[in-house]
Amino acid sequence: MFDKRNIRIYYLKTLERIRSFLLSRNSREFLIFLFFVFVSFCFWLLQVLNDDYETEFSIPLRLKNVPSDVVLTSELPDELRIGVKDRGTVLANYMLGQTFYPIVVDFKDYEDKGSRVRIPVSALMKKISVQLNQTTKLLTIRPDTVEFIYTKGKAKKVPVKLQGKVALDRQYYISDIIYSPDSVMVYAPQEILDTITAAYTQALNFEDVADTIRRRVNLADVRGAKFIPSFDDVTLLVDIYAEKSVEVPIRGINFPPDKVLRTFPSKVQVTFQVGLSHFKSITSEDFFIGVTYESLLNNKGEKCPGSNLKSIPRYVNHVRLNPKEVDYLIEQRIKFND
Repeated sequence: MFDKRNIRIYYLKTLERIRSFLLSRNSREFLIFLFFVFVSFCFWLLQVLNDDYETEFSIPLRLKNVPSDVVLTSELPDELRIGVKDRGTVLANYMLGQTFYPIVVDFKDYEDKGSRVRIPVSALMKKISVQLNQTTKLLTIRPDTVEFIYTKGKAKKVPVKLQGKVALDRQYYISDIIYSPDSVMVYAPQEILDTITAAYTQALNFEDVADTIRRRVNLADVRGAKFIPSFDDVTLLVDIYAEKSVEVPIRGINFPPDKVLRTFPSKVQVTFQVGLSHFKSITSEDFFIGVTYESLLNNKGEKCPGSNLKSIPRYVNHVRLNPKEVDYLIEQRIKFND
């Protein structure tokens, strides 16, 4: 272990070695060499920086004095990219020393220009030029079109709709889609507002889905419009198919009071696929098979179709009927006089 005395001795010896090296002939020659290298580099750098160069800088862009009753549906970009040309020394000063102040656009200056306001490039160039050296040439401004869109109190409520592709595993299906909220407010100028009928989510793509999916999804942008809120919680309820059969009677439609329809058989077997969550709740009363009196009068065959499904439940798919045709009779009702 080092004590204080040993540390002091080691420190003094190190200083002596450094002093001896600096006072030696070889070290003096080496230091002189480094000095001339440094001087040469400085002359080279000054010569290089004296040439003209082109480069780009970013300048923040801000909008001020926006009234409280105004909703910006398309805002200004956060910054402008400017292309400039000047001597290297001036450009180096921009990079290392000078800070560009934000370009401020006053809403009051454009309030009477309509709901879509385009800032003239000449106005932006004027604001930028005051921050540049007199020798600096302003070459380009990007984006070349700077605008904002606003509305005052013009809004409506539109439903949220899913956009995208969902590929399900075999025997699975989407039993329901739940949106929270199911509708959002959209703000826009009247001419844009009239074209919007729904708020679509950003595209969702899922593969081999076999279970319920819950996602918070941003709404797709519409230029000139603003959705509040700008996102939605979407739940895709996934269920598995099961097959079920029920017997449904065939009913006559628009028959005269003195006529009655008889079919043989009187019921048709309806086979369908339904999700397990709704399997028990689906009954024969959820289906309606009907044949109109007029269609039977115009029927030239001996059988009537038994596949005239007039009503099926929402969660039912791949419906099959057996038999597809049935024998029938139109009977006269007999009234007995008292």
